[in-house]
Amino acid sequence: MKYMLKRRLIPKLQMKQSRFSAEHMVLVTTVQFNKVIEVGDPVSQAKIYQAQAADELIFLDLDATPQSRKPLTHIIRKAAEEIFMPMTIGGGVQSVQDFRLLLENGADKVAINTAAVYTPELITAASERFGAQCVVVSIDVRRNEVGKHRVWTHCGKQPTNLDPVEWAQQAEERGAGELLVTSIDRDGTRQGLDIELIARIVESVSVPVIAAGGCGVALDFVDGFLKGKADAVAAGTFFCFQDQNPMQTRAHIANAGIPIRLHT
Repeated sequence: MKYMLKRRLIPKLQMKQSRFSAEHMVLVTTVQFNKVIEVGDPVSQAKIYQAQAADELIFLDLDATPQSRKPLTHIIRKAAEEIFMPMTIGGGVQSVQDFRLLLENGADKVAINTAAVYTPELITAASERFGAQCVVVSIDVRRNEVGKHRVWTHCGKQPTNLDPVEWAQQAEERGAGELLVTSIDRDGTRQGLDIELIARIVESVSVPVIAAGGCGVALDFVDGFLKGKADAVAAGTFFCFQDQNPMQTRAHIANAGIPIRLHT
């Protein structure tokens, strides 16, 4: 039986290359993985989240896989020098060597999505080399024309025939220590998490599941924990544009009777 004493609140920082410099990354939010809104500097925002008592941070490089390039480690190093909380890094990871590079530059966990689908043996290889706790399989999901959930890759651009529940089970069997499940349909819409999807995946695996995509009000986090039974809820747009920081959201979650850390 899976259980965690404390649930986690995780800001998600999505990054793209600046229009003015290939080496400079900007923090962005997305809507259904398409519309992109530039927000600011990812490391500066991460420092704010740390001060506001976030439990962890997720950094996702949205350009790395589409551009077939390696993750920009200098951004991760800079963040690690100024942030003292667990960080999950994803985007462009294709090999065990990429895992090592990110872990050596400050990542605590590494998220893989496209590479996990097309080279699933990477999950096992990384888990055996660095430990399952370092391996996060990111699962991006969209409903197809008949309403069935299916896994998508390449930042939501490429459909697959994979059922997300079955893929989650396979990822766990191959050695994933955690799953990050994002609804593309809900991403950036602030219409609430896809509770049905999250609950089905949580019930099918024993590793922790992070729910993402769609949080618009504090109640959406509560629903993610109580109805979806997620171990953690991640959000990007919510914290960037909502007049509510992680500390305030945490209070709403605690008031709903959900065990969550209240103090830094």
